[in-house]
Amino acid sequence: MTVRPAAASKPLVHIYCDGACSPNPGIGGWGAVLIAPEHGNHRRELSGAEPNTTNNRMELMGAIMALRALKRPSRVVLHTDSQYLRNAFEKRWLASWQRNGWRTAQKQPVLNQDLWRELLELSAVHDIEWRWVRGHAGIAENERCDELAVAARMELAAKLGRR
Repeated sequence: MTVRPAAASKPLVHIYCDGACSPNPGIGGWGAVLIAPEHGNHRRELSGAEPNTTNNRMELMGAIMALRALKRPSRVVLHTDSQYLRNAFEKRWLASWQRNGWRTAQKQPVLNQDLWRELLELSAVHDIEWRWVRGHAGIAENERCDELAVAARMELAAKLGRR
């Protein structure tokens, strides 16, 4: 990641995020862990759920909600096990989708366009380095995000009387 001169003065935050959905589509949950190393590794955990969604939407919501939680522009290292999320930025899929009128290379409408648009707005505020981590590989913070997402999903399912 190339750090712009103004970026050096921004606080550093590590974000881990994940989504869960069962069945897919179905009841979904997202989880995020924010860690501020410059503030004694101050930590914040977030989670939420939606009744009718997909795993990909929940992956995006984890990132969105974590970025929304930041009180000021920050340098962010965002860790995700979602290639869908990471590659949209790192492989410039978003730029192509926008250039093509929010259509994929196959000329189909881009799914989750509402969430992608919000992520683009948030990424304009923060300096984000996107890092892919292997899911369910014992990475503590990624595992915690999965626990948060599953717990949020289960809690909503119980409220709705569904599994």
